[in-house]
Amino acid sequence: MRWKLLVISLVGLSLAACETPTEVTGSASGKGTAVNTGRSQSSAPQAMIASRAVPMGPRRGSQEDLVTNVGDRVFFALDSFELEADALAMLEKQAAWLKQNPGISVWVEGHADERGTREYNLALGERRASAIRDYLVALDIQPNRMQTRSYGMERPVDPRSAKEAWDKNRRGVMVVR
Repeated sequence: MRWKLLVISLVGLSLAACETPTEVTGSASGKGTAVNTGRSQSSAPQAMIASRAVPMGPRRGSQEDLVTNVGDRVFFALDSFELEADALAMLEKQAAWLKQNPGISVWVEGHADERGTREYNLALGERRASAIRDYLVALDIQPNRMQTRSYGMERPVDPRSAKEAWDKNRRGVMVVR
């Protein structure tokens, strides 16, 4: 009889040890985290963990946020630093983004295609960057949040010698610092 009680007790203890409930840490106000102990659990705690997932997408105010939600570049005509209608529309979106992210400073880069001398393209890139900065200042963006720099033809997006490549390379790009 004694052995029967001992065996039954051991079986009962081993069965009780097979399932451990999820531990919840945190305050009584509902802020806490579920801790997975690595043992078998029901699906309810898993649903609770899934409902607290971190939001997906780029971090607010990052370069990825700018590129994904607004756009980081405008394009120019050949031998021009004049902002056309589509560039103005993009810069207005960028200005709104900068106003939503007041702690962000940016570089405004000017680029040119491969045609022309190095010196000419550096000067053209600087005029393009300045035109962008000046328009953003006119849209109430503080000038101390922006610095300009020109790369001329030194950093092409598309290195081919073709019209499609040249169109992509004549650009101004906003880069989060």
